[in-house]
Amino acid sequence: MKKSILSLLTILIVVLAGCVNTKSSVGNEGKTQSSQETIELLGMSSNEDDLNIVRDQLVKSGFKVKLNIQPDYGSYTAQKDAGNYDIVLSSWTTVTGNPDYAVRGLFKTGAANSIMSDKQIDQLIDKAATETPDEYTNTYQQLEDRLVFDKAYIAPLYNSLKAQGVNQNVVNEKTVRLAKSRAVAWESIDFNDPSKRNSDPLITQQALASLTSLDPIKANDGSINTLNTNMYVRLVNLTDNDTVTSKGSLSWNHAAAEDKRKYYFLLRDDIHFAQVKDKKAVNSGERVGADDVVFSLNRAKDKNAVPDHRTYSLHEHIQSAEVVTDLSELKASTGKGGTIKDALEKEVPQKITKLVKEKKDSDNQAGAYQVVKITTTEPFPQVLNYLAHQSAGIVSKKQVERINTYDVDSFDPAKDIPYGDQNTVTEGKKYNNQLFASGPYILSYKNDYEAVFYKNPAYMKGTENEPNISQVTVRFIENPDSALSALRNGEIHIFNGIPETKYDVVEADSKLALQKNQSNAVAYLLFNTSKREVAKSEDLRKAILYSINQEEFVNFYQGNKQKASSTVSPLVQTKNELKPDAKKVKEYLATYQESKK
Repeated sequence: MKKSILSLLTILIVVLAGCVNTKSSVGNEGKTQSSQETIELLGMSSNEDDLNIVRDQLVKSGFKVKLNIQPDYGSYTAQKDAGNYDIVLSSWTTVTGNPDYAVRGLFKTGAANSIMSDKQIDQLIDKAATETPDEYTNTYQQLEDRLVFDKAYIAPLYNSLKAQGVNQNVVNEKTVRLAKSRAVAWESIDFNDPSKRNSDPLITQQALASLTSLDPIKANDGSINTLNTNMYVRLVNLTDNDTVTSKGSLSWNHAAAEDKRKYYFLLRDDIHFAQVKDKKAVNSGERVGADDVVFSLNRAKDKNAVPDHRTYSLHEHIQSAEVVTDLSELKASTGKGGTIKDALEKEVPQKITKLVKEKKDSDNQAGAYQVVKITTTEPFPQVLNYLAHQSAGIVSKKQVERINTYDVDSFDPAKDIPYGDQNTVTEGKKYNNQLFASGPYILSYKNDYEAVFYKNPAYMKGTENEPNISQVTVRFIENPDSALSALRNGEIHIFNGIPETKYDVVEADSKLALQKNQSNAVAYLLFNTSKREVAKSEDLRKAILYSINQEEFVNFYQGNKQKASSTVSPLVQTKNELKPDAKKVKEYLATYQESKK
């Protein structure tokens, strides 16, 4: 019996020796090297597995690692803003489906999310922005070379899949979309039993209960991306495979002029803003029109339009937005063998006979349309992807101007209540819902437990884009394991964001369907570029960079992660690859240590 126990212990030791350590009981691997540089690694407790894998790899390279693990996003952000790290575990999802978004806001000097400044990277970002997909591959390869391999500003870890679980006993799984970039679109979802559309809510979830803002230009994070995407219509959308489309948008069609600087949009006349009265959605009586589009895009590109504007860098290439009233302007060439008018008239109710300035005069069935023209600062084909982003959602000019009467320069959050403030839709004394939603749904109210949305009663009625289900309830469940339990117990119908390590649990449950798709989500280590030794020493950063072994992440996640070289990896085939290299680690550390003497 003792011999059997000893044999089992021996096997267990051998198995454990071949595994990646993901707990804090890491040994002293690497201490035979002369270097014992201390590296502080910042992250959240929800990413503890990744943090431990990174720590193990750095320890093996001879570093001492201090883990700075924060319990939630707020405390994590506070530590990051204070610069209390050498490297921080970061992630980015390119929700617009274009590579410019994957780099501009993160790495361009002065951008909203950038903590670095490199003129060469700035130039490459701007150059690639003017190029078409068949032209920009080489430019993004150069950018990636500079960002990762030449300067080691980031250390890439992996590219994730995108997955969600659906209760197929309740919801018609075929109506639930899982797009590569776009947030989940609610309007297409339907029950197996259509008779329940008006009696039962569709119940989904998200992790964050505190909503940054319901003004689409004031937030770009996981708390509101899905919510604002479903609350505000845009000029264009993305298909599930990241192609720009007019389907399901405010436009019947869109067209680009031959110079790739002028973009035209033929507006629909069958969408009205919804508002909330007595916590129910009603038709405001106000049509969504060209004046709202021009107003929305002008404030989207204006850094000073609102306090704490978080998305202006996405729209800085918009020079102007204006209403077109001269029909002859649409006779210009698209460069594709036809005119702008030809492109705009595809599959419309009636051919264009008249262009009108005022939305009240628009009558598509009679051939009277509104057309909006966007002119960019330079040729910029990727502008269409940004117009599909939630920050380009169309708000009511009349309603926003009525509410935002404060002075931006002297804005006082203690007394000034801006449009989209979450307190105005939170149950309690401050509840005063003043939202006007141009999209398929409008938020009625929220609390710490859930947010309740109702169908816009005047959104493309009678078309395939009219929402099916009258109420959507979003439950706030921060812990992924708790969300999965809620899905399995029937408490929610859709769980978007199934962890890779739980795919088998969903697949083994007969009442659930697992949907998987490629995604544009990339996890990476971001170096502190303003403080600490890693900000000063390229050699120290490179020693950390070449300590990273992406294969260990792929193995830990059972093959459900993919290797990445940067945030553009899912979008552009640069053919770059980060390979761990102990020899380079040793050489860069030695050079760094010599420079300190």
